[in-house]
Amino acid sequence: MTLELFARPDREELAPGACVLRGLALAGEAELRRALDGIAQQAPFRHMITPGGFRMSVAMTNCGDCGWVSSPSGYRYAETDPVTGAPWPALPPVMLELARDAAAAAGFADFTPDACLVNRYEPGARLTLHQDKDERDFGQPIVSVSLGAPATFLFGGPKRKDRVNRVVVEHGDVVVFGGPSRLHYHGVAPLKASRHPFAGQARINLTLRRAS
Repeated sequence: MTLELFARPDREELAPGACVLRGLALAGEAELRRALDGIAQQAPFRHMITPGGFRMSVAMTNCGDCGWVSSPSGYRYAETDPVTGAPWPALPPVMLELARDAAAAAGFADFTPDACLVNRYEPGARLTLHQDKDERDFGQPIVSVSLGAPATFLFGGPKRKDRVNRVVVEHGDVVVFGGPSRLHYHGVAPLKASRHPFAGQARINLTLRRAS
């Protein structure tokens, strides 16, 4: 895989520091599929429990030096999978390269993620508005890769009550937000029933970040 495969995406601005890079991940989809299969074998998808005791509708797993986890005791990054006790699978080179290239295309040079939260949405699954605040350095962007079924990405402002933009993201699209938009509220509307060859009825979302 070379950087040229991820070159010159169509860019759609969402806010200062935030954009959608249309189709950026398409060239690497075969390698991404193989990488995802390997991650799921080592660290199976699971529905985590929120601090409030609710079961998340989105199934999750992780790869990288640490992984994001939720439990009744709170949200945190952990170096080992609490289900298996083993280290999380390594961050695959194709994901690392895609994250670096997407960040650079969005204006964030020298981004090197050390964690990737992998979300699997089935029809009806959603992610309520939230901020990504468990990372140590808010100067690093978030890179979010959409694979499989289309979804409606919700992107608001720094306050929960701010107006929310509804943006349809399709297979291969990549959202990057950082700088003045790094702590903007965002989420995903309930996934509508559809099918895509990459993951059937599911939408797979890779959220790459610098956690440590």
